[in-house]
Amino acid sequence: MNTHAIELVTRDGEQFHFECAEDRNLLEAAADAHIVLPAQCGQGNCGTCYADIRCGDFTLAEHNPAALPVDKVAKNGTLLCCTFPKSDLRIDLPFDHDRVLIGAIKTQNAEITALDSVGENTVRLELYLAPNEEGDSVAQFEPGQFMELEVPGQDIKRAYSLANTGNWEGRLEFLIRLQSGGLFSTWLREQAAVGQTLIVHGPKGAFGLSESGLRPRWFVAGGTGLAPMLSMLRRMAEFQEPHPARLYFGANRSEELFCQAELEALRTELPQLQIIFCVWKPNDSWKGFCGTPVDALIQDLEEATVFPDIYLCGPPALIDAAETAAKAKGVPDRQILSERFLPA
Repeated sequence: MNTHAIELVTRDGEQFHFECAEDRNLLEAAADAHIVLPAQCGQGNCGTCYADIRCGDFTLAEHNPAALPVDKVAKNGTLLCCTFPKSDLRIDLPFDHDRVLIGAIKTQNAEITALDSVGENTVRLELYLAPNEEGDSVAQFEPGQFMELEVPGQDIKRAYSLANTGNWEGRLEFLIRLQSGGLFSTWLREQAAVGQTLIVHGPKGAFGLSESGLRPRWFVAGGTGLAPMLSMLRRMAEFQEPHPARLYFGANRSEELFCQAELEALRTELPQLQIIFCVWKPNDSWKGFCGTPVDALIQDLEEATVFPDIYLCGPPALIDAAETAAKAKGVPDRQILSERFLPA
């Protein structure tokens, strides 16, 4: 079996090298070399391990088109978990080197300390990490990253974005949509309780704030795609970052919106933040924006004098529509950062 040299180049110019046989996908081969890349499902369903092939031949295995749109395939975009080399490869990664983990992914126990309904079919889950050998409980992660949560003794593990920021108390906060028939959703709805233990894997993921001077930052979220946006905005508030900021938060119906109080409190801490609540199918009493977050984004891009960095998180349809709209208005690709999720 032929083996090929693989070169990875991060957004900030760092390089990683490893060997990959033709019957091994790139994600697995990197892990064999103790290079852990941002990934989630490992089966071509989520899009987390997206990268751009700049040089070389490869085979792209079957994958979910929602995770890797056709237009990106046409430009040699790929999912590392579905990519098998046919020659040496040079690959550009869409994140900085600090999102690459050398070694093993951290696994810890955490106790459920809160499980509250915050909106229609949406819950807020709070965990506290168990103390380590030194007696510390430190939650280390970057805003935009996610954790995989596992129910002990059951074959149930799902990934969710963090809504809070890194802290010394070991606190983790998640906003979770309860999917009909979903294994983890069913467990949360019917069995989970304060005091129970979960196994936490991570942090993982490359989505997060980009350092690009003082360009405006616009955040577009659908449903629980709000979680990583909330984490990033909270970080901006903690560091008192001066970037002009807007959050477009949408739902199909007003009853599905949540965290309004938390967002209003955040606006007090981050006075330059504008929040646009968007409802696609409003009732007669709705006074906010009528339409999708993408509709509101398009409207505001018409009047923008400086193209903002645009952060997107939500279902594939929202991501695709927002990327298409932003590019049509002239926003450069490098200023559009996204994380799409699919229900599980």
